Amino acid sequence: MQYRKVATSDHPEKSDLELSVITFGAWAAGGWMWGGTERSEAVKAIRDSYEVGVTSIDTAPIYGQGLSEEIVGEAIKEFPRDKVQILTKFGMRWDLTNGDFAMHSKDNAGNDIDIYKYAAKDSIIKECEDSLKRLGTDYIDLYQIHWHDKTTPIQETMEAVSQLITQGKVRYAGVCNYDAALMREASQYINLASDQVPYSMVKRGIEAELVPYCIEHEKAILAYSPLERGLLTGKMKPGHQFAKDDHRASLYFYKDENLTRVSDFLDQIKPLADEKNASISQLVLRWTLDQPGITIALVGARDSKQALQNAAAADIKLTPDEITFITEHLNKLELVK
Repeated sequence: MQYRKVATSDHPEKSDLELSVITFGAWAAGGWMWGGTERSEAVKAIRDSYEVGVTSIDTAPIYGQGLSEEIVGEAIKEFPRDKVQILTKFGMRWDLTNGDFAMHSKDNAGNDIDIYKYAAKDSIIKECEDSLKRLGTDYIDLYQIHWHDKTTPIQETMEAVSQLITQGKVRYAGVCNYDAALMREASQYINLASDQVPYSMVKRGIEAELVPYCIEHEKAILAYSPLERGLLTGKMKPGHQFAKDDHRASLYFYKDENLTRVSDFLDQIKPLADEKNASISQLVLRWTLDQPGITIALVGARDSKQALQNAAAADIKLTPDEITFITEHLNKLELVK
């Protein structure tokens, strides 16, 4: 496993923050919007990942309305706390009726819920306390706003996180789904370590502005959905059927025509995967980690087998020519909306 520095401490008593380049993404572990989950399998997947060097875990309260954080807490309780990096989030509330309305959804029990983006100071303090309890820890390594809340001034949000850092409940501050302009504004009030954003072979929009900004200002980029939620695994073929509560069923990426086009592209790079004794997924993850500005890749897994396969992607080596070979084929891939 490789590890990359995400944040450098400004204080002698604090340590730097390094994350495993393959970080365990625990959204699917919470079951919400993924067609359910098996708790024992998720716990085992996190523990087995740790044994091969995946020491970093990303979760959020909204993932299963607390369930994902509880699963993470159960999984890590047998490990030395200072050997695990917990990344969680705040600012997505399903238990109130104010804030910036985000979406209608259903919880894991099938009940209707409304979700709001809300990042006011009192809410953040409450969310942090709730997360600490579910995670079974007294501090969070990286605390990230999940989405921008238009109803709360960024200054108020970031000053609340600064307070939590001063109190020792949070080590470092990060953001998710922020563009360069939002990062620039937030950085006036706090030292941001990172931005967690979607990035994959078929979703490369951040390369235009956000990546150059983060490189210039030495901010880490945590790439989520690098396999585009299964699309780039090579396992999805036209006619693929999702569970009725699986959010992917409604996304254009998974139209049969796009599944065909992606399958054709993956067939073109498969000989290189075979040469590396790697799976398509592992090759895709390694390419992602080798892109400019990308610090780590967050990858979900439902069971230990998937988790260990993901972790092994860090061990693959690609030459500049091999990266170019993949990218040239990728640039010819066009998806229909």
